[in-house]
Amino acid sequence: MKRFLTATTAILLLTSVLAACGGNSNSNSNAGASSSPSTGGSSSTEPSGGDKPKEKVTVNLWSFTDEIPNMTAKYLETHPDANVEFKTTIIATTDGAYQPALDQALAAGGKDAPDLYAAEAAFVLKYTQGDASDYAANYADLGLTDDMVKEADIAQYSVDIGSKDGQLKALGYQATGGAFIYRRSLAQDTFGTDDPTTIKNEIGPGWDKFFEAAAKLKAKGYGIVSGDGDIWHPIENSSDVGWLVDGKLHIDTKREQFLDLSKKLKDNGFHNDTQDWTEAWYADMSGSGQQPIFGFFGPAWLINYVMNGQVKDTNGDWAVTEPPTGFFWGGTWLLANKDVAKDDAKKAAVADFIHWVTLDTSDTGLQNYWANGTMKDGEQGTKDSVASAVVMSKSNGEIDLLGGQNMFDVFVPANANASGKNLTQFDESINSIWRDQVREYTAGNKSRDQAISDFKQRVKDELDIDSE
Repeated sequence: MKRFLTATTAILLLTSVLAACGGNSNSNSNAGASSSPSTGGSSSTEPSGGDKPKEKVTVNLWSFTDEIPNMTAKYLETHPDANVEFKTTIIATTDGAYQPALDQALAAGGKDAPDLYAAEAAFVLKYTQGDASDYAANYADLGLTDDMVKEADIAQYSVDIGSKDGQLKALGYQATGGAFIYRRSLAQDTFGTDDPTTIKNEIGPGWDKFFEAAAKLKAKGYGIVSGDGDIWHPIENSSDVGWLVDGKLHIDTKREQFLDLSKKLKDNGFHNDTQDWTEAWYADMSGSGQQPIFGFFGPAWLINYVMNGQVKDTNGDWAVTEPPTGFFWGGTWLLANKDVAKDDAKKAAVADFIHWVTLDTSDTGLQNYWANGTMKDGEQGTKDSVASAVVMSKSNGEIDLLGGQNMFDVFVPANANASGKNLTQFDESINSIWRDQVREYTAGNKSRDQAISDFKQRVKDELDIDSE
């Protein structure tokens, strides 16, 4: 399975949950007007005297799932005076269809161009900092200020990814800082406790402590993780430098260490040698794999939308704690076309929706609904980690899969400890090549040096990027 599915699969699973929130992807509401967050007020759409009602502002929204389009229904429900209708275009990332279509639409411009568009972690830098970043409006030009970001206590990694030259161009609504998700019963048997604070100090900080814990678990007949992919995301996103330096391929020392840590896992039987997003990986979540597996690294979405459907008899036997090193994994960012600033009415409509999705910390903001699983009135939905630490700190993150633990106690610091300064717009492709070569090395098919050499050559051949 291609590596880009790691983020996209979870997002597609998220969609099934949001679909229950009501609303049509092509929502055309008969609601009235809202102001930009920079104005702080609202303008009436009621006709005065013989005046005709104001024409609705049409906002073209592009996304790769119906997740954000479904949010528009909740927005219109909570903003009955919003004089806006959303015209949505959804193109799946399957076979790489979304980006070329979005690029063409942005370049063409005009009334049918995207006013709002989504980008996921695998390719978001292309639109915030890379080749397509000039199409994106600066949030400040929409009246969305740095003070709003600070007041909502948005995770810094998300801000860094969404910024170019100090100008914020995109924010996410999720927060995808990673934790270590572990089996309580195996922790009790191995360490004498399942307390998250104690387990945090057993598995970290640092990889030396993690492998000490792996040896203790192995003595009890347990693997510490399912496969080497489980440690890749913490390694990748805690590296000091990304894959490119001055336009050339660079292998950060922490990423190069993945070769050695992966081999150590395999040689010592510390994992079941699975690959993520396979049936064997899922089996380890349910406890039916080759040997019982202690844990997985991941954000809240991995718990909610992947593990939740796989744990079976291990449901409730899990807990979360802070990982040996900070990292994030996945997420979706929301951008606006810079041309929306040319039309005051459209600018106000776009800014208000972005603010509601990403920065509004009130009880009627998307962040609050998302964190508490209250998108649909009268029904308890899925609770999730959100961009705003302010919202998570006042929300109830207790879930059954974790035995009633409030996961937000862990994910607030996990989000704060993640870094967004080591990404490039080519990560999706380079990561896939790198992980292929690491597996060749750990399987004994290549030497360490040959794996590195072949990695560099494939990046050159496939992406035309020279090595340092």
